[in-house]
Order: sequence, then C-alpha cells, then structure tokens
Amino acid sequence: MAGRLAIGGEAVSEHAVPRTSADLWDVMRTASAVRRYRDEPVSDEVIETCLGAASWAPSGGNQQPWKFVVLRSSSVRDVVTAAAHKTWDVMTEFYRISMPESEADDPKSRVLRTMAEHMSVGGAAPVLVLFCVQPQRGTTELQQGGSIFPGVQNFLLAARAQGLGAAITLWHGSCEDQLRSMVGIPDDWLIATLLTVGWPKGGHHPVRRKPLNEVAATDHWDQSWRKTTA
Repeated sequence: MAGRLAIGGEAVSEHAVPRTSADLWDVMRTASAVRRYRDEPVSDEVIETCLGAASWAPSGGNQQPWKFVVLRSSSVRDVVTAAAHKTWDVMTEFYRISMPESEADDPKSRVLRTMAEHMSVGGAAPVLVLFCVQPQRGTTELQQGGSIFPGVQNFLLAARAQGLGAAITLWHGSCEDQLRSMVGIPDDWLIATLLTVGWPKGGHHPVRRKPLNEVAATDHWDQSWRKTTA
C-alpha cells in the first residue's frame, strides 16, 4: 500500500485515477466532492446499488432509523433549485464573495466557479437524494448523526466506486417546511442532508487532506500521532 495513502503527512500518489474501482483504498482516496455533472441519466440500478450500500451502514443499536428519499418530482426539484439559489445568495453576501475573472485559473477561482455552477443548477442535478433520520431517545442531534452519516458515507463510496460523483449539500435548510410538506416527512424525523449525484464532467482525483500528525494524537490532545516500532 506504500505510496497510495496520505499517512503521516506524505503526499498522496498522483498516479492515474481510474473512473471506476472495486479497490476500497482507491475509492476512499479519490472520493472527493464532485459538483459538476454531465447531462446524462443515471440508471436506477446504479442508484439502487448506492442505496443498498447506505443501508449496510452501522447505526445505534442497529435500529437503522433512516429513510433515503430519491427526489424525482419536478415540483420538488424546483423547490430545491430555489433553495440552492437562496443559499448561494446568502453565502456570497455573508462571505463577501466576488466571482473571479473568467480567465483566472488559480485553485480558489476554480472552486468558486464550481460552487456557483453547482448552486445554479440546483435541483436540476441528475439525481437528488434526501437523507432523513428519526431521533432516538436520549441522544442529542450530534449523537444522532452517528446513525445517518455513516450511511451517507457508504452511499458516497458506492457512487465513487461506480464512477459517479456526488456532493453533500445543506440546501434543505432554505426550504425545509416546503420539503417536509411535499415529501410527507413526519414531524418527529430530521433531515440530515441532501446529496446531488451524477456523472462527473471531469475526472476523479486524489483527495487533499491535512497530515495525520495535525489531526491525530496519542493519549493527549497535544501529543501528535507517531508510529511506534514493532
């Protein structure tokens, strides 16, 4: 596995990234967020594989308190699009974002253009999946995330393995009342996230992450992770 994982701050190998992969390590190291999609349909078989992977995730007490809702209705998608546009407007005002010149090719400019396109397309993305969770007694909302976000991650990995791209969004926060009414979400359930999914316009690439000695520790918060000799 040497050269394939970002361990201890070592750079991830930039070797050619396959479009699809059955290798878990390749899938994890290249499952970056994808926000630009080709205008091509995604088959039910492919999405069902992702949903099946989501259902295999762990949950508190194996209660599986989740519901994954694929949004196909044009009226619901229109609501999502309006929410995405509203989210972009709020972000640009709050962070004082100004769009870069069209010829700008630095990483920040590319990211901003990708985000702008993602939120402009909004609910017109090829596939939308809403992840909902029913709170369990005695848990906080943060703790309850442990019974839904592993399913989200399984879905993302299954999507990447099949060559799909996907991104987590919080657009539902700008249209929650409408979504609840239109989708029929019970009052005692929470919306965790909304995923956009589709065939990427570009290719996949290795994720960029902080080195382990900045995010992992041994025994004490300030004692960075270090391997011990065998």
